[in-house]
Amino acid sequence: MKTILAVLAGIAAATLLPQQASADDYPNRTVRIIEPYSAGGAPDVLLRLVAQKLTEKWKQPVVVENRPGGNTLIGTTAVTKSDPDGYTLLLTADQTFILNPLLYAKLPYSMKELEPIVLMASIPHMLAVANKVPVTNVKELIALAKSKPGTLMYGSTGPASIQRLAAEYFAGIAGIKLVHVPYKGAPETTTAVLTGEIDMTINGMSNILPHIKSKGLKALAISTEKRNPLTPDIPTMQEAGVPGYVSKGAFGLLAPAGTPSAVKQKVAKDVGEILTQPDVVDALGKLSFVVDNFGPADFEKMISTETIKWGEVVKRLNIKIE
Repeated sequence: MKTILAVLAGIAAATLLPQQASADDYPNRTVRIIEPYSAGGAPDVLLRLVAQKLTEKWKQPVVVENRPGGNTLIGTTAVTKSDPDGYTLLLTADQTFILNPLLYAKLPYSMKELEPIVLMASIPHMLAVANKVPVTNVKELIALAKSKPGTLMYGSTGPASIQRLAAEYFAGIAGIKLVHVPYKGAPETTTAVLTGEIDMTINGMSNILPHIKSKGLKALAISTEKRNPLTPDIPTMQEAGVPGYVSKGAFGLLAPAGTPSAVKQKVAKDVGEILTQPDVVDALGKLSFVVDNFGPADFEKMISTETIKWGEVVKRLNIKIE
């Protein structure tokens, strides 16, 4: 019996050695982080800042690879097909880990093929209206929409976008009916509000903020639990009379399923430390980011909670992408 136990212990130790070794010297070569977006956008700016800090910390190159297209499907699928060794990671937004699984009848990837590492940061959404709209706050907007049901037009970046769901989530709580107008992207949507082509949008703060001081539009509320230091005079949606409303774009780092636990823990720890550095917090804050810095467990919990919330909106709108 002692001999059998010794053999089994040896087998177990041998089985664990490769994973432990890969964690002890990780990384010992270039780490590639794929993002399913074009260069220059909000997630790209966030990732390149953190990637540079990781390069300095690890003394190994951390390379950013842009693979845009297909509502994040192209870049995400590439990561799920990669070796689960920690040398290929994914930086993506909630479109990938919350919305796509709710919206697509068939996905080329499964969330079972990805494991959350760290929810890095988020960008609040803001409710903004065109100057032509005769309101100065959210309650007046709701009253106007109720007096003219099905006439106020809002813009989004597409039928299955977070901007559309955020607006319909607002409409559902407020008890109003709005008309959806899809655009190619967030800049085009913002331009449509600025020119008065549409009445309103719920869009990323980074898109709305530059036009507040110039009074190109009217920002009525921010969609986070607390007011933002960049716009201290703009109330939250909840303060403005929309109970329970929270909406934002979240950006997180994930790994292919099966990546050694110790490697994921090291990545989460090192990225987490970078996200606490004052210069990083300051730089991201100026770009409208709010640092979240949630580890794997909290990131997983966030995905579960938000999936339930947005799932109810998707079900009510009966949205499905074939």
